[in-house]
Amino acid sequence: MALQRPAAQGALEEEDGEGGGGEGGGGGPSGGFTPPEGGFGWVVVLAATWCNGSIFGIHNSFGMLYVLLQEEVGDGPRDPALEFKTAWVGSLGMGMIFFCSPIVSIFTDRIGCRTTAASGAAIAFIGLFSSSFTKSLEVRYFTYGVLFGCGSSFAFQPSLVILGHYFKRRLGLANGLVTAGSCLFSMGLPFLLKTIGQSIGLAHTFQVLSAFMLVQIFLSLTFRPMFPSTSDPHDVEHVKLDSRSWRHQCASQMRKYFNMKVFRKKSYRIWAFGIATAVLGYFVPYMHLVKYVQEEFKEKDKGWIVLVCMGATSGVGRLTSGPIGDLIHGLNKIYLQVASFILLGVLCMMIPQCREFWGVLVVCLFLGLCDGLFITIMAPIAFELVGPMQASQAIGYLLGLMAIPMTAGPPIAGLLRDCFGNYHLAFYFAGVPPLVGGLVLAVVPVIHQRKLRKQQRESGKDKMLALETVMNGELLPGSPAVEAHI
Repeated sequence: MALQRPAAQGALEEEDGEGGGGEGGGGGPSGGFTPPEGGFGWVVVLAATWCNGSIFGIHNSFGMLYVLLQEEVGDGPRDPALEFKTAWVGSLGMGMIFFCSPIVSIFTDRIGCRTTAASGAAIAFIGLFSSSFTKSLEVRYFTYGVLFGCGSSFAFQPSLVILGHYFKRRLGLANGLVTAGSCLFSMGLPFLLKTIGQSIGLAHTFQVLSAFMLVQIFLSLTFRPMFPSTSDPHDVEHVKLDSRSWRHQCASQMRKYFNMKVFRKKSYRIWAFGIATAVLGYFVPYMHLVKYVQEEFKEKDKGWIVLVCMGATSGVGRLTSGPIGDLIHGLNKIYLQVASFILLGVLCMMIPQCREFWGVLVVCLFLGLCDGLFITIMAPIAFELVGPMQASQAIGYLLGLMAIPMTAGPPIAGLLRDCFGNYHLAFYFAGVPPLVGGLVLAVVPVIHQRKLRKQQRESGKDKMLALETVMNGELLPGSPAVEAHI
């Protein structure tokens, strides 16, 4: 999944002259700066495409690695909790991407897109490469789950923020190219993993995947900021803070970087809660469908096709939902998310009902479409709810809230598989949270509109009161201004 994520206003300059994260795709450049709308920006688009495609291609194809992990670990005595334990490897990796999101925003603003992305790609490379030297699931919780997951987060977000440095009028086109290109990775990597997984083994497969991150380290060096250099506003603050206690300094810095004002908006709180609830079952098909196909239909050589189907239609959903969302006025575009979540829940519950392999493929095609619809319009909805100035933090906190349920969903599904001997109840479980989350999201536009009408009424009263005061001051003899004039 990929997401355009606007950065905070005002790029901070690095000591070596590199600007900070600056504004992302959500806002325009500051200080009258005009992006080049091309040129070297197309090289940046290519690098961002590789970054998004390789990172989420690997994570979304974990269903193939999941089978290889179980075959490697299952050589010894049969572990009754093997599905549950193996699922934690991929869940931690995906969950850490979202868990680190608010922290990555701070690093992007402070040290810049280029340094943050290159450092993240290096950490992701170390995580994947070191995963090839162990067969322990517990060690891979750290190497793949924590290191690769955190590195992915630090490499991924700056690749979207930097697009706003090079494009404004063509930003939609740039995002579309990144989205479409990254989906090609999601379609191709399952086939690659199926081909090399059986021939060279899991250890060498991790080494091949680490090569994608090695390339990304060098591609991240193209994330050169374009915003004009500005003076660092923190220099003045450091002088002011010297005379204050360290507690006050820490509190001031925490308030600066972890602004919780977005949670004062009731509509945002409900929206964030609804999405966090829905994604509890979101990652379950990506991880368990390949193994389910092998067990249910004995299709050991065709399991990778389900991931290709989801990747292909996810790209279609992302490319089409953007223009469709632009045609829907205001916050009503949230109903696209409502429809995608409800359909996602129903489709997950339909998987155990499929009696033929082609039926699962049809379900997967629509699952990918729902994924694309849900992801693409997340940023526009955040803009509608909290405004452009707070949209970056709103999305960051939302991604952080998504981390825990997204991490917990696949292991819970694996535990249900271990307890009941099949995946039927696991996919029924995966369908419930999207249904609940979709119903919760449906009330957000109603609450938001009610709040806006209340604010308009109060604003109208204030204007009328101010007008009456001005009229009285000009016409009545009791006005102090009139008396002074007389």
